Amino acid sequence: MNKLGGKVILILVIIAFLAIMVYRINEGQHEAVALQKSAVETAVTPVALTRAKIVEPNESITLPGNIVGWYEAPIYARVEGYVKAWYKDYGDIVKKGEILAEITTPDLDAEYNQAHADLESERAMNALAQLTAQRYVAMREHQALSEQAISVQLAEAQAAAAKVKAAEQKVKNIEAFIGFKKITAPFDGVVTQRNINVGDLVSKEGNLSGTDSKNNLFTVAEVDKLRLFVNVPEAFGPFLANGLTANVTVPQLPNRHFNFKFLTVARGFDVNTRTAVSVFTIDNKDRALWPGSYASVHLTAPVDRKVMTIPTSALVFQEHGTQVAVVSEDDSLHFKPITVAKIYDNFIEVSEGLTVNDRIVNNPSAALLEGDKVRVVTPVAGYDIVGTQAKAPEPTDSKH
Repeated sequence: MNKLGGKVILILVIIAFLAIMVYRINEGQHEAVALQKSAVETAVTPVALTRAKIVEPNESITLPGNIVGWYEAPIYARVEGYVKAWYKDYGDIVKKGEILAEITTPDLDAEYNQAHADLESERAMNALAQLTAQRYVAMREHQALSEQAISVQLAEAQAAAAKVKAAEQKVKNIEAFIGFKKITAPFDGVVTQRNINVGDLVSKEGNLSGTDSKNNLFTVAEVDKLRLFVNVPEAFGPFLANGLTANVTVPQLPNRHFNFKFLTVARGFDVNTRTAVSVFTIDNKDRALWPGSYASVHLTAPVDRKVMTIPTSALVFQEHGTQVAVVSEDDSLHFKPITVAKIYDNFIEVSEGLTVNDRIVNNPSAALLEGDKVRVVTPVAGYDIVGTQAKAPEPTDSKH
């Protein structure tokens, strides 16, 4: 019985030993396979992919502009004198014909008095010439005077009458200038400049009392409607027509957008800048916009440039120029030359060399070579910071 029990135990031990050996052999084979697989994967470079995206068929551009009043008039004096008083200051609203300032003109007043005195003198001399001519004509019947003497006297009478008319016209001319002693507003608007003070010497060349002898006295602008001047490049020339709008912001109101409507364009480009002066308008009833403001002008036109965008991190710079690394269907790596149209912060625009089906390597390693086998992997969430291509910021809807 004891012998039988010993045999059973021996058999069980042998079976257990064989089982352990089989398990160890099988485990070793699995480890070898895993090690081989790991070695193969380590030998093939992992890559993350991105795709080229087609750009919307329009073109946007931001340009500097200048906002001015619908009318803007720098006002100068027409006569020389001293400022007697000014009645309108910066920001005052004025009506057409309203007096802005008055000028005292001692020289012009003296010239006016002299012109009046000359006129009276010419009238007296004309009266004498006319009377003398009548007497000469009366003595013609008695042949007391020669015909020559009579003709001379008649001519002198006509000359004297002409001198009276000339003197009268001179008085009228001076009276017209005297009317310019009052500086008036040329139209309804707002005073945007006042460059004079009481006692300043002024003339038709401006304020002569200041350091700049060409200073205008006032500037009046109509601000209920404004113009926007912007120099637009040649590429936008065909789209400058009725219906085009400009989205505008100004430094003093950075969070507000204004829609200016196209008015006209100079149908010719400046040969120095290759731009055309374009004019846009806007109603400014609330007077939120001021003349003289700098404007940031955003224009969008339907220009299909047939370009695509890719992340900047996908670029490869080699001796052959700018390229991208693409993965073929058999997971082989190939380098394709591309033509870059524009470069932005996180992405670039490509005009030639790519299709939407290209599998483009994002962040390609410098060790990758033409024809290398690669392994496509999905980047961990949060790692692919440039996988989503940024778009140019779109302007918000105008509130004006």
